[in-house]
Order: sequence, then structure tokens, then C-alpha cells
Amino acid sequence: MSETINQPEQDTGAALGASTASTGAYRRILSKKRFRRLWYAQFVSGIGDWLVIGFLMPLVTTLSGGSSFAVAGILIAKIIPALVFSSVTGVLVDRFDRRKVMIAADLVRALLALVLITTNSLAVIYIVVLLMETASLFFWPARNSLIPYLVDEDDITAANGLAYTTQQASMLIGLTAVGAILAGFEAAVRALLAADVPIVGKFVGLFAPALLGPRAGVVLDVFTFLFSALMVASIKVKARPTHMAEGERALDMSLIGKDVIESFRFLGEHKELRGLLITIGLAILGGGAIVPVGFNYVQDNLTGTLPFAEQVPILQQLTASPAVFMLVFMAMGMVVGALFVPRLEHAIRLQLLFAGSVAAFGVALLGFASVNTYWVAGIFAIIAGACIATVTVAGNSYVVRTTADELRGRVFTAMESVIKVSLLLSMVVMAPLADLMGKVIQKAIDTYNLAPSSVTMTGSRLTLQISALIVLGAAVYAFKTLSWREADPEATVAVTAERGDDDA
Repeated sequence: MSETINQPEQDTGAALGASTASTGAYRRILSKKRFRRLWYAQFVSGIGDWLVIGFLMPLVTTLSGGSSFAVAGILIAKIIPALVFSSVTGVLVDRFDRRKVMIAADLVRALLALVLITTNSLAVIYIVVLLMETASLFFWPARNSLIPYLVDEDDITAANGLAYTTQQASMLIGLTAVGAILAGFEAAVRALLAADVPIVGKFVGLFAPALLGPRAGVVLDVFTFLFSALMVASIKVKARPTHMAEGERALDMSLIGKDVIESFRFLGEHKELRGLLITIGLAILGGGAIVPVGFNYVQDNLTGTLPFAEQVPILQQLTASPAVFMLVFMAMGMVVGALFVPRLEHAIRLQLLFAGSVAAFGVALLGFASVNTYWVAGIFAIIAGACIATVTVAGNSYVVRTTADELRGRVFTAMESVIKVSLLLSMVVMAPLADLMGKVIQKAIDTYNLAPSSVTMTGSRLTLQISALIVLGAAVYAFKTLSWREADPEATVAVTAERGDDDA
């Protein structure tokens, strides 16, 4: 469901492609019918994915009685498949027609999504999300492998860039317009019922309970998967490798989880890179709490809405779920950060850009966790998102400029493993901590007969503030550990080559 979590390594390269691709290249590749159908499939399906996220988080919060760990369970279920199975899915994808793999993944996800229409069981929700993410692990590598069959070789970079941009756009639209999209869908369903067309009315009436209300987002997600499958099925291309090495015929199940093991073994051999990745790991350990814990924090602590929201009907619809809409602020910040970071990385020393961005993220998270007004917290969320983008780009640049070419693949693999493990630990540690802190504060309120309205400190707020201190600690560690690098590319290339010989 969330390709942004599952495909960070691919997205990094795609993002670089997006920055270099021209509008003319986009027009050229979109003029190709086969690629355009793939693009339609990804765009519509991506919007549906984020509509479901907008539905599941409030639902899980309600079913669990406001537990941060229950919300974190959704993210844990999304992370585990990539952490365990990413080593083998690529091997499996290369054994079949990529187009058929995508169709099968879409149909499986559509069937699984149907389960979410009626269930109120947290265990079932987590299992469904985990299985959908497992299917997604096959869909996205197959999509990336299919692109070269649909465009000219010179346009592959632009096509990857457009795929990445579309991925981000669908996330923004799905989160931003969740209220408006569901309202429009409900209006269409009611219009069909009012039209009193015998066959259509009977069919719609049969499923009306699920088609009206918040679970309509799940129904729409099912439709988007089916639409995606139809679009991919209409692409006439044979995308299966014609030759396979003898050693690749047998699937080696020992590959499961091997990336993670090899990554941490590699870290033990390289001191400076270990410092970089420990910094990233600590920053994510603290910063990862902003989604599951921040969701409850917005509901429990923040008051008000966006300025002028009451006077603008469309803005009211967009902010129908304030906690979900807070993710939009972060996404906006990531877009802004991605646009401006390329200019900064050639003007600021790498250590300052990387460690400074981690520090700024910690400050933004602390500000987010310490205010009471919704729109002010939104500003801090935008800053946090921009810092996340800056840390990502600066970290990638640091690896490129300090690592020999023959080691970079292993370093980036190690980085992705650290990110996944740290995010998983953040969900497992910080979210339960928020629930525990909430119980301690509630017990103190009951013991001392305090008025709940007079207590501004909540478990989610205190946990986010602790998380911010962890991120700031990561920044201090980065400043002490990383070697200074000039921003001049010519100077750093020489350092890279020299260090690469030593590492080799």
C-alpha cells in the first residue's frame, strides 16, 4: 500500500531522474500509449492507497481506545514484509512476465482490501495490511522493470522520474482530498439510488452500507486496484527475461533477511560510514514516532483549525480529518525540501548540511510537540518534512562523495536496512511508551484530583518531546563523528577516490 516506505532505494534514483527530466521528455513519454496506461494505473491506485490510510488510522484509534501502539501496528505491518522478503521478491519477479506479476498483485490486493469493508478486528486489519504490503513488494519491482519495455532507452531516466513524481502526487492528493473525494463518491452513490434504475439501484443498494460513510475509502481502493489491473492488462508487451543463468533457476530461500544481516556486518568494518548510519538510525528512532504518536497528539492536544477554514467550504472538506491532514503538511515540506536541497548541497559543507538538518528536524519536532494550536503545529510539520528531505539527499550525497564506487551499493543497501530496522524499533518502542506515559499521567490526575482541562501534558506530547531529544542527540553525534567535507564537487571526488582505495 505504501510504496514510499517499501521502495526508498529505487525512489532515490528516481528522484534524481525527476530533477533532471525536462517537461518535454515527460510529454514525449506520456505520448506513448503503453506507458501512459501504466502511468494511469499507478496514479489512480496510489490515490486509493492513501485514501485507505486516511480511513484505517482513525478506525484503529477508535477500536483501540486511542492507543498509539495500535496505530503503530499499521506501520509495523507495512514494514515487516520489506524487511524480511525484499531479498527474494526481486528474484521471483525476474522469473515471470512483469506485466502478469503486476496484474496478479493488483487482484490479490483488491481481494484483501474487501476484507477491510466489514471487519472491526485489529488482528485481521494488521494481517490484511501485511499481506497487501507483501503483494506490493512484487508490484513495484515489476513496474520498475516494465518501464524499459515501454519507452526508448534515452527516456528511461525521465520515465523513472515521472513515476516517482506521480507517486508523491498521488500521496498528496489521496491525503489532501480524502474528505472531498469521499463526499463526491457518496453523492454519486446517492444519485444512483435516487435514479431508481432497477438493476443498478438493486446492485448499489445491496452494497450501500459500505458505499456510504468512511469505509467508502476501502471500496474506492478496491476499484483502484481493479482499474490498475485492467490498465496493465491492456498493455500489449511481453516483459519476461528470455535468458536466465543456470545458477538462478533454483530459488535460494536462505536469501530471506540476508540483506539486513550483511548490512550490519558491513557497518562493523567502516567507522565513518557507521557514524553516518548510526546518526540516521537514531534520527529515525526518534522521528518515526511523529506518525503513530503524532496522530493521537493532534486529536488530544491541538485546538482550532486552519485559518479561514470555516469560510471556505472546500477547505472544510479537505480538513475533515485534522489528524490525517497533518500528514499533508509533512508531505508538503518534503516537496519543498526536495526542490531546494540540490541548491544547498553545493553551497554548504556536507557535515553541516546533514547534521544541521538532523538538528533542525529535532527542533521542529520539539516545536510540534510543544504547541497547542493546530495551524502552528502544521508549520512545524512542514519544517520537519523539509528537514527529512534534506537529510535524505545530504546523506546520499555524503555516501557518494566519501565512498569508493565498488562499495556504494553495499552502503546504500546498509542504509535502507538501518532505516527499516530503526523505523520498526520506533514503532515498537515509542508508541507503547506514549500509551504508558498516558496511563501514568491519568493516574496522577486521578490521585491528586486534578481537573483534566488544567493538565496540558499528555502521554503523546511527552513521548514526542522525548523523541525530539533523541533526534537532537543524533545531531550532536553526527557533528562529533563525521569528517568535514567541502561542498566543491571537484575537491570531494579526489577525497572519494583516495578513501575508496583505502577501504578497498
